[in-house]
Amino acid sequence: MNSHTETGISRDQLAGFEDNVRSILQDSKVPGAAVIILKDDEVLLSQGFGKRNVAEDLDVTPRTLFPIGSSSKAFTSAAIAMLVEEGKLEWDTPVRHYLPAFMLDDQVASERLTVRDLLCHRSGLPRHEFMWYGSSLTRKEMVERLAHLEPNADFRALYQYNNLMYATAGYLIECVTGQTWEEFIATRIFKPLGMATSNTAVENSQNTDDYALPYQEKKDEIVQVPFYSKFQAMGPAGSISTNLEDIEHWLRFQLNEGKHGETQLLATEHLAQSHAPHTVVPASDEVPMGKYSEVSNWCYGQGWFIGTYRGHRMVQHGGSIDGFMAEVVLLPDDHAAVAVFTNRGSTLVPYSIAFTACDRLLGAEKTDWHGRLQKVFANLKAEAEKQLAEKQKAEPPIPGTKPSHELDAYCGHYEQAGYGAVTISQIGDRLQFIYNDIPSSLTHVHYDIFELNLERFEFKAKVSFTTAEKGDIESLAVKLEPTVKALVFTRVPEQPTK
Repeated sequence: MNSHTETGISRDQLAGFEDNVRSILQDSKVPGAAVIILKDDEVLLSQGFGKRNVAEDLDVTPRTLFPIGSSSKAFTSAAIAMLVEEGKLEWDTPVRHYLPAFMLDDQVASERLTVRDLLCHRSGLPRHEFMWYGSSLTRKEMVERLAHLEPNADFRALYQYNNLMYATAGYLIECVTGQTWEEFIATRIFKPLGMATSNTAVENSQNTDDYALPYQEKKDEIVQVPFYSKFQAMGPAGSISTNLEDIEHWLRFQLNEGKHGETQLLATEHLAQSHAPHTVVPASDEVPMGKYSEVSNWCYGQGWFIGTYRGHRMVQHGGSIDGFMAEVVLLPDDHAAVAVFTNRGSTLVPYSIAFTACDRLLGAEKTDWHGRLQKVFANLKAEAEKQLAEKQKAEPPIPGTKPSHELDAYCGHYEQAGYGAVTISQIGDRLQFIYNDIPSSLTHVHYDIFELNLERFEFKAKVSFTTAEKGDIESLAVKLEPTVKALVFTRVPEQPTK
């Protein structure tokens, strides 16, 4: 490893950083992390901290593979840029030119949404996260469902993060190249960059001898949780796994304006489109960086968030998937980069470590990013609990009521064009709501209204059953996407057994 002084960074500026990382991990109950810092083409730090496997006491190393969630989006954006360079796509041509059947609920968006719009989070469509999480749909089938998902804003009116548009971008890659998104990323990005162990399916990581396990906090304990692996459709939004040895090549490619060594893999002007601001991102607790004086001009580019950090241009993107969090930061004008991977979900630790590293790189005054972001996370949790309590107070159960039917009368299959099928089953004296093979409890509230508790997502919603003229249960309504009206799932008649 080169000395800090050779790259213009004094030892004093990085002194104590490793201890700082260990302290943050311990305070946040994060089992393990991997951190890399680059400056002027030199690696200042590439190190594992803590454990990749707690039960077996295995350390994180620079070779440990971590899922990086939505930090994968930059790879999809680079893949699209390569196809623009080849003339197979154009940034500002409507998607329908390439996918004639492409359809959204909004006619204007259906006709005008461009390749660039897919990557900029301005389709007018909210997240609709439950629609895809755990789904076994193919990418083509997922794209076909978009026509039945309600928007909550006009096309290009505002920033709304949306994973489904990245799945569509992945499908577009397949349609114009004949290669799946997975094949394209492997052959056009991983292989030329020498990212030898990176992959687009976490099962491949589990076939190696150095991969991190996912952890989550449950009832004040850190427990191992299952890997999320159902990325059949959604891979382009977040299925990449990588390690420090490989991500170093990706960071150099970005900082060197599309070059790897002496080879120009992507023209500078096309990579620059990814780093250019396209959609203004309002400051909020969900996007906390824009709330601080150190950060300004927060926007979304194409697979990257773009802003100014202490007067320096910053390009960054985080990632989150069950039991893992990541953050990748570029300081292009300073020719510096940081990447942080962790194996515990639902924390802001990668941001704390990455921004602390940026302060060291820039020789800025030390800021307690960990303390700041811990408060943000606590505020988010407190606000969610407050809103739930207020809602329950405003909508108290009506005492002395009961369902209009015996519980088994509610059981069956219900369908909605965008979200697909829900199954209601009975377990003992309770009903169960099964969607995308994920079972969740239904608790009776009053009359034919039940409360759905999606424990995995800490999400609750009312489920209202309705009856047909003859009195049979015919549909259920539930707000799985909080920003649009309730989804109505219509009961499907049981097929007679032969």
